[in-house]
Amino acid sequence: MPTEAAFSGTPDPDGTTAEASLGRALELRRKGLPLEALIELQAIISRHPDSAEAHHQKGNILKSLFRFAEARASLGEAARLAPQNAAIWLNLGVACLELRRLDESVDAFRRAIDLEPDRPEARNAFGTVLLQQGLVTEAAAQFEKALQLRPGYAAAHDNMGRVMKAQGRSAEALACHRAALEREPKATTHSNLLYTLNFVEGLPPEEILAEHRRWAELYAGPHGPEWRPVPLRPAQEPGRRKLRVGYVSPDFCNHAVAFFFEPVLSSHDRERFETVCYSDTRVPDQVTGRLRSHAWQWRNIAGWSDDLADALIRSDRIDILVDLAGHTAHNRLSVFGGRPAPVQVSWLGYPNTTGLPAIGYRLTDAVCDPPGLTERWHTEALVRLPQGFSCYLPPAESPPVGPLPALSAGHVTFGCFNHVAKLTPAAVELWAGILGDLPGSRLMLKSRGLTDPGTIARIRNEFEGRGVAGGRIELRGEDLPTAGHLGLYNRVDIALDTFPYNGTTTTCEALWMGVPVVALAGDTHVARVSASLLTRLGAADLIAASAEDYRSLCLALAADLPRLAERRALQRDRMRASPICDAAGFTRGLEEAYLRMWAGRPSESEGRPAEAQRA
Repeated sequence: MPTEAAFSGTPDPDGTTAEASLGRALELRRKGLPLEALIELQAIISRHPDSAEAHHQKGNILKSLFRFAEARASLGEAARLAPQNAAIWLNLGVACLELRRLDESVDAFRRAIDLEPDRPEARNAFGTVLLQQGLVTEAAAQFEKALQLRPGYAAAHDNMGRVMKAQGRSAEALACHRAALEREPKATTHSNLLYTLNFVEGLPPEEILAEHRRWAELYAGPHGPEWRPVPLRPAQEPGRRKLRVGYVSPDFCNHAVAFFFEPVLSSHDRERFETVCYSDTRVPDQVTGRLRSHAWQWRNIAGWSDDLADALIRSDRIDILVDLAGHTAHNRLSVFGGRPAPVQVSWLGYPNTTGLPAIGYRLTDAVCDPPGLTERWHTEALVRLPQGFSCYLPPAESPPVGPLPALSAGHVTFGCFNHVAKLTPAAVELWAGILGDLPGSRLMLKSRGLTDPGTIARIRNEFEGRGVAGGRIELRGEDLPTAGHLGLYNRVDIALDTFPYNGTTTTCEALWMGVPVVALAGDTHVARVSASLLTRLGAADLIAASAEDYRSLCLALAADLPRLAERRALQRDRMRASPICDAAGFTRGLEEAYLRMWAGRPSESEGRPAEAQRA
């Protein structure tokens, strides 16, 4: 009900009081009828334009429908009318955060906290926007305050896990996510835990698989009593209808996934395939528009329930449904648990198993997942594509490759632009040793979290504790346009890949900018991605089998600057001509894999998974 004297109490012409109308609108929302509630609220606003609470509730409903720009306008009007209402400022801050209007979001959350400093939700929300700005230490202070106010606050424990990961403290992040799950079991929190497992050194793959299976058992079952799996339809034959492939992702926007998905979507054979994109993208952008232009059909499922998304996919008669997110943010794996398509596949957005028995296949390649090595750590059957697990679309804004920096700088500069979460103690130890072997060398690290004073101090201390002076480490955290970001590679001679969680986009970017990437190949998919990319580039000589081998490769590259300069000058052309950038060739291989899956024989050597047999 209204939180301020919004109405005079005078009945409307039909005899209904405005308070009663607002109550009816809120009841409609509680019943799951948000559009009907919006109509009721708009009618109230037309009669009582100064009702802050009507604007407030309208904004909240628009926010729940992912109509964030409209929500921001309504909540802004509510804040103007009732500037002392902390709840309004809090909801306005959330809408601005979703729109990535981060400065506005900060201002709104500060107002909410000034009005109600002991409201833990405001502290938690404020910490979230600070974390997005890279102000990790300040964000941690807000989450800690939220936990002081409400010790069992699961969302704040979960967010503290995100803080720890952003500081490269992934093992501690796991403890925070587990604390959140103990207080409130939740699919999104559990996915955060699963994602974090990929960053931690030394975890047995069997334990990681077991945790993924547990997620599926808890959150990915049938949707209701009427649930039924979709049976396989007759296999495609000449002259029959095209095979219909659905792609599901929250990342159909300016996101790393788009660099690898757009070339495939634009290259699909429209004579044989119909592509349907199920977009859960919260804030569409120019990339969204490009992707939409390439799809046969586009479905916006942002804000939809699992049941509604399931029903839509079934009605579209999708043959093969492909998840592009895995256990990353805003995933819709729970929709796949309902089995709305007869063949379901995991690909691209997540470097591990989903854990879902309902997903029959996972797309990979023979380098990321060598036959006989990693099958036992997946619930899906592995389908190895002939040209690698992905292809890359270089940004149109890419600057030219510059000359080898060491020739003018007088020293070698190593670089790593991966997320701070991937900077494990073992990687820091190895890199410090390499810098120790080359006394004049430098290291440039670039990651969003490196604007935070606490994170900067921690990383400098890690290297100084291993004998590397802080002045030799350059830390860059600014959010640059694409051209500026890639242009920094023109100051890097050799890129250092992270382990056990390799780079993917960062590896491609470095290679595209002429910088060789030294990678350590591990025993699991997440630790072999760069090895796959380097193999396809024809640069397998940069793949190390051990930490000592990694160190030797770096020192050998640094010792022969003429050869390093020649390699740099030729590398972009080599990459452009390689399978990494061959969208047409990659997509033909992918399509053949889809046809084999549909026929129940993914490859000559890989059998049909049990789930597909039961379909």
